[in-house]
Amino acid sequence: MEYQETHIPGAVLIKPVRRLDQRGSFREVFNEDRLRDIGLPPVAFRQMNVSESRKGVLRGLHFQKLRPQAKLVTVLRGVAVDVVADIRRDSQAFGRYAKATLSAENGHALFIPAGCAHGFVSLTDDLLFCYLCDDTYSGPDDQGGIRWDDPFFSIYWPFTNPLVSEKDALLPWTANLRPEDYPFTASR
Repeated sequence: MEYQETHIPGAVLIKPVRRLDQRGSFREVFNEDRLRDIGLPPVAFRQMNVSESRKGVLRGLHFQKLRPQAKLVTVLRGVAVDVVADIRRDSQAFGRYAKATLSAENGHALFIPAGCAHGFVSLTDDLLFCYLCDDTYSGPDDQGGIRWDDPFFSIYWPFTNPLVSEKDALLPWTANLRPEDYPFTASR
């Protein structure tokens, strides 16, 4: 397994080795011991979510306000561009983002540290996207987000007019967030 650190502290692109034989393929996507070996804290995942999206659907940028979640995301079918935006106020990378192309074919996964915003856009009509989260869903009052096209981050997305939910279209700009909207730091 190869690990590629991003310029967002704690965000790591995981490139598993794919083993092929006459039956199909196998790859290890997550190994806590190996992540600890590269300096990440132990993670106990408590919830798994799967979403399906068609081409051009953009989900995000989302975060949890009071119980920030670390996430491990990967694609089980299709192709997506995945983005992690650092909104941790004390982070050296505050205001920066990292992105990766995740696909069923490349098998890559992205580890997203708690306190970062996350989003992705589907490049195919049959995206099956998987999230492992280190905490359970804590209700609608804990859910936060910023607009996908926020000029503060100036994220380059592969679509200029993606399909977003009504809720995501109404998310605020980073400039309009109050400290209580994202009261967490890199030290969690």
